[in-house]
Amino acid sequence: MHELGVTESIASICLKHAQGNNAKRVLKVNVKLGELTGIVDHYVAFYWDMVTKDTIAQGAELNFTKVPVVAHCPACEDDFEVVEYDLTCPRCGRTETELISGREFMVESIEIE
Repeated sequence: MHELGVTESIASICLKHAQGNNAKRVLKVNVKLGELTGIVDHYVAFYWDMVTKDTIAQGAELNFTKVPVVAHCPACEDDFEVVEYDLTCPRCGRTETELISGREFMVESIEIE
């Protein structure tokens, strides 16, 4: 159910920037969504019409760019995609790795007219 709050935040960000740029209408919203966020994009899309009703963002297209979970191994300097939450480096077997992507959640851009 936290997708409702997330959707309200996306709408608020878009409306603030659109109005600050004297937009007549928001056409498209591009959102980066990391796989570790736990946010389900189709639930956000479901709430989008409800939270933007009677605003300049009503009818705007939501576009999600999924960001995979990637880790970095400082021992061998390898970056690798994490599979099933296993942070073990596939190259050297070390477990002391660092997440470098997959937690992103941001409005990347909006298209207005």
